[in-house]
Amino acid sequence: MLSRLGVGIEELGLNGWQLRTLRAIYHCRTSVMGGHVDACDACGTISISYNSCRNRHCPKCQGHKREEWIEAREADLLPVSYFHVVFTLPDAVNGLALAHPKEVYDSLFGSAWQTLATFGRNKGLQMGMISVLHTWGQNLSLHPHLHCIVPGGGVNAKGNWQNLRADGKFLFAVKALSKVFRAKYIAELSKQLAIDKATREALFKKNWIVYAKRPFGSPKSVVEYLGRYTHKVAISNHRIQQVNEESVRFSYKDYRENGLKKSISLSHSEFVRRFSQHILPKRFVRIRHYGLLSSTWKRVKFKQLRAHFKLKPAEASAPKTLLRKCHCCGEGKLVTLATFDGRGPPAEYMGVCQNLIPHSVG
Repeated sequence: MLSRLGVGIEELGLNGWQLRTLRAIYHCRTSVMGGHVDACDACGTISISYNSCRNRHCPKCQGHKREEWIEAREADLLPVSYFHVVFTLPDAVNGLALAHPKEVYDSLFGSAWQTLATFGRNKGLQMGMISVLHTWGQNLSLHPHLHCIVPGGGVNAKGNWQNLRADGKFLFAVKALSKVFRAKYIAELSKQLAIDKATREALFKKNWIVYAKRPFGSPKSVVEYLGRYTHKVAISNHRIQQVNEESVRFSYKDYRENGLKKSISLSHSEFVRRFSQHILPKRFVRIRHYGLLSSTWKRVKFKQLRAHFKLKPAEASAPKTLLRKCHCCGEGKLVTLATFDGRGPPAEYMGVCQNLIPHSVG
């Protein structure tokens, strides 16, 4: 994706972490990263594979992580309704998000959970939430929002599960959620940053958006749906339509026109600038678990919930991944014969390899 955009990025005013991330993506699965020589234990094909950068912002390094995440979450499912809820920040916050991303996004996580927890407590319930941060819109603009999985109920004072509604069709009124979310976010952000009165007033004047879908057909389908969002990056390779000497053209969906598919062309520098504003701070956690879905609950109380629903204990299993499958026959497993650094593959293998696979993960 960024293979032709490496020149001049130092002039965009990016910080060191953003530059380091861009360089990692630029070199991903190239000879610079080194690699390994593999042999298939079924068909015998010998192949040279270059290592990946494993950066979470790289579009080529996230597929297997997404599948492993979905599998782990399915082991935590309860036989209850689950909702997909989206908390969105208004564009008035964008300037602060660029200058203070950690504080702005931490406040988004915290206030979203506080909002749901408050509505749950009003019903006498301890709720839960899994949330995933996205910062982009389809055209790479800044558009911070949280995608959340929320069970349609919680644990009451007696420690028993209780559904929020008998019909299971709705979670809470979204207009009420939006107003409480706005107040809690501004209060949380004020703790993180010294925002002035004018900024506070401008944020209060905005209409804040919380979107909640009706529950999916099954808990598993909710996890699979949200799984699409967990390891996404700002733009994937298949959306790139053309890269020439002057610009980058890519496709996007215009949701103001019912998702109509369009194309946009940006200069190299503008494309990299937009992409870079979605590079999260170092070690920032973008998938978080709260309440009865948190790690604290899972150690003890979540097991009691599973017992309440008479569910069998979740069995530990090795993550399902195709990373070590043979690219030739699709059946055999790859066995590493040798590894190499940026100087390239060992000379003795250059004449015998049947495949050169620059897109394999190391």
